[in-house]
Amino acid sequence: MRKLDLRTGRPVWHAYRAPTVPTAALTRDITCEILVVGMGISGAMMAEALTGAGHDVVMIDRRGPLLGSTPATTALVQYEIDMPLSKLKLKIGRTDAERAWRRSRLAVMNLKSHIEALGIACDLATRPTLYLAGNELTGRALEAEAETRRDAGLISRYLTAKPLKEEFGLDRDGAILSYDNLALDPRKLTAGLLNIARARGARFYKNLEASAFVHAKDGVEVSTAAGPVIRASHVVLCTGYELMPFVPADNHRVISTWAIATKAQKHNIWPQEAFIWEASDPYLYMRATKDGRVVCGGEDEEFQDEERRDALIPDKTAAIRTKLKALMPGLDTEPQFTWAGAFGSTSTGLPIIGAVPRKPRIHAVMGYGGNGITYSRIASEIVSAAIAGRTDSEADLFAFA
Repeated sequence: MRKLDLRTGRPVWHAYRAPTVPTAALTRDITCEILVVGMGISGAMMAEALTGAGHDVVMIDRRGPLLGSTPATTALVQYEIDMPLSKLKLKIGRTDAERAWRRSRLAVMNLKSHIEALGIACDLATRPTLYLAGNELTGRALEAEAETRRDAGLISRYLTAKPLKEEFGLDRDGAILSYDNLALDPRKLTAGLLNIARARGARFYKNLEASAFVHAKDGVEVSTAAGPVIRASHVVLCTGYELMPFVPADNHRVISTWAIATKAQKHNIWPQEAFIWEASDPYLYMRATKDGRVVCGGEDEEFQDEERRDALIPDKTAAIRTKLKALMPGLDTEPQFTWAGAFGSTSTGLPIIGAVPRKPRIHAVMGYGGNGITYSRIASEIVSAAIAGRTDSEADLFAFA
C-alpha cells in the first residue's frame, strides 16, 4: 500500500464531539463473509449497507475509526460533479454524462433519506448551491451549463450579476443556483454509521494493516502486518487515497488541498447559508457550519508530497483568506482552524467503483474528487448490489476501464 500522511493541522470538525466507535485488537485468524478495509466515511457507508442486507462484516484499519482523511473533508455534500455537465458530455457522451449527473443527484437524495430513517444525529441540513462564474465558465458558457442541466432534468436557475447581488450580496458576472444539497458533520455521520453496523454484528479491528491479498475462485485470504490472517468471501477496499499496488491507477491522481475555518459568526453568514464554489481552476469553495463558522478551501495542486504540502500551509491559508475576503468583505476571515489534506481525482471527475480487474472478489472505491461523500453513497449501492449478485443500473459508468 502507498502510505500517505493524509492530513495535517486541525480540521474544524474536531471542535464538535463525535460518538465513540468501540474497536478490538485481532489476535488470531478469523473468517468472515465480507472484509471492509478502511474505517472512514466510505467504509462506514459500505459496512452499514452490507450489514443492513444481512451480511457478516469485518472491518480493519491501520489507524482506527475516523483517523484517516475523513475529518479533512469540508463536507459540501452536493450532486454537482467537478466536471461541468457541458464538458463531461464531450468526454463520455451526452447520455452517459447525464446518467452520471442524475445518479449523483439521486445519491444525495438517498443519503438524506437514509440518515433520517436511521436517526443519525450529524447536524443534517438542506442547502442550495451557488456555482459562481470564474476562469473556466463565465457569461454565456455558464448560462449554457445551466441549460444543459435543465435539459437533463436537473432543476437549476441561472442568475445574472444583478439578481446574484440582490439575492446573495455577491459581486460576480453570474452564477447557477441549484437546490437540495446537504450540510452535515462528517465525523458524526461516520461514527453513526459505524455504530449501527456494529450493533448489527460487524466486528471492528484497529491498528491492523492488510499486507497481502491472495485471490481465489471461492474467496480472498488477507494477511496482516500483525500476523493474523482474515479469510473472506469478498473484500472491499475503502482505503481512500492509499491504494493497493494491484489496483490499476492509470486514471487516478492524488491532489493536495488546503482549508480554513473561522470563528462562529452567525450574524455575518450570507443568505440561505448556500454552498458556494467557483467555475475556476483552482476553485474556491465554502460553506457555513451549524454554529456559523465559515469553512473555506481551495488552492488545489496536483502533487502528493506531504512535506511540500504541509510547508505550503501558511501561503495557501493566506491566499484562501484573501480570496474569501474579496468575495465576502463583511466576514471575519481570521482562521481558528487550518489544515491540509489529500483527495483523489480522475480525468472525468467521476469515481472508480467496482471489482478489480482479474480479481472479481476484490472491490475498490477510488477517485472521489470534490464529491467524496456523495460518491461514497454511490459506492455503497453499487458494491452491495454486486455482492448480492445484482447489477446496478449505473455500475458501468464507474467501473474500471
